[in-house]
Amino acid sequence: MAGGSIGPLLDADEFFNHQIVETFASVLQTDYSWTEKVCLMAAARDGSLQIDFGIGKYINRNVVDGYGGVSRGVEQWNVRASRELATDPNSVNVGPLRYEVIEPLNKIRVVLEKNDVQPIAFDLILEGIVPCVTEDREDRRTVTGYRRVADQIRYHQTGTARGWVEVDGVRTEVTPETWIMTRDHSWGGRSNVGLPVQDVAPEPMDSGSIGKALAIWNPLFFEMADGKRFAFHQYYLMYQGPGFHHERLQGHFEFTDGRLEAIVALEPAIRFNPVNKRFLGGEFRLTMADGRRRTLTARPVGDTGFHLGGGLYHGFDGMHHGQWRGKLLVEGEHFADCSLPEAVARLNQFRDCLIEVTDSETGARGWGNCQTYVNGKWPELGLPEG
Repeated sequence: MAGGSIGPLLDADEFFNHQIVETFASVLQTDYSWTEKVCLMAAARDGSLQIDFGIGKYINRNVVDGYGGVSRGVEQWNVRASRELATDPNSVNVGPLRYEVIEPLNKIRVVLEKNDVQPIAFDLILEGIVPCVTEDREDRRTVTGYRRVADQIRYHQTGTARGWVEVDGVRTEVTPETWIMTRDHSWGGRSNVGLPVQDVAPEPMDSGSIGKALAIWNPLFFEMADGKRFAFHQYYLMYQGPGFHHERLQGHFEFTDGRLEAIVALEPAIRFNPVNKRFLGGEFRLTMADGRRRTLTARPVGDTGFHLGGGLYHGFDGMHHGQWRGKLLVEGEHFADCSLPEAVARLNQFRDCLIEVTDSETGARGWGNCQTYVNGKWPELGLPEG
C-alpha cells in the first residue's frame, strides 16, 4: 500500500469534508469498538406491520454488517448480512441490504431485496417531518471511571414512510398518511461490539450483572387535529449498583422550523410485563424548562414489536455486531411467536415497540418508537421480582 501510515484513498476523499489529517479509510482511534451505524424502524400506525433496518460499519474490524426484518402480530422475520469492508470500501451495502441517501438529513431509501433466507422484502423512502436533531454526546465510563465504554454522537429524525413491504409473497403498500418512521445515525466508540473481551474485569452494565437499570429511548411523531405536525424525543438512562449511580435525561419537543423545547425532568409512571419485559403503557410525566408540567399518555400498538436481538443488539446466539463472519454471509430466521418467554430469552427484551401517545397540552395524537431496557426490582413499574 502506497503512502506509509496514510490510509487508502476512497471516493469520499475527493470532497471537501476532511476533519482530521487522514483519509476516510481510517479513524483516529485504534479501538476495535469504533462503529458508525444507522438504525431505523417504520410501522403502520395501526400496528399491523412493522419493519426494522440497520447497517453498521466497523473500520477497525474490516467489517460491514446489517439487518432487515419484519414484525407482524407475534411473528418476526430476520435477515442479516455481513461482509468484508475492504472488498467495497466506498459502500455500506451488504448482501440484500441497501442504504441510499436521497436528500442529506431529510430523505433516505432502505431496501431489503428478495432473498433466499426469509420470505420478506421491502423498498421504502423515509422522509423527515422535522430537521434532524443531535443528541447529547453518549459519554459513559466503567464503574471505576478508568475507561470510556461509550463515546459517540447520535442524531435522530422522525417522519413518514412510503413504498412497499412484502411478506410471503403478499405486498403491502406503504403510504405517508398511514405509516411513520424513526431513525438514527451514530458514530464513535460503543459497547457490545464483537465478542466480549475475556481478559478484563466484567463491566456490570454490559455483562448483565447490573443491580438496577432503566433505559428509555423514545422518538415520537405527533399530528394535531388541524393537520400540523411536530415531533418529540426523550432519552433516559439510569443504572446503579453497590457504590455507583449513573442517571441522565435529555429530550425536546421538535418543530418543523427547527425550534426545540427542552424537558428537564421525567417521571416514568409506566408498566412492564414481568414475563417478557414488554412495555405495557402508562404516562411519561414531563417537566418543561419553563417549569410547566406536560403528560404523554402511551399505550403499545401491535403485539410484540421488533426484537432487536434479531439484528444482533446485545448479542444473539453467540453472535455480535462487528464480528468477523467471512467475506460474505447472509443468514436469518423466523420466530412464530415472540411473546413466548423462550423467544424473549433468545432474542432478549430490547425491542422497537410501536406506541400510540396523547399529548395533554395540545391534544395531539402521536405514534413512535419506545425502546426500553429494564433490569432489577421495580415494584412501581410492575416488576416486584425483577
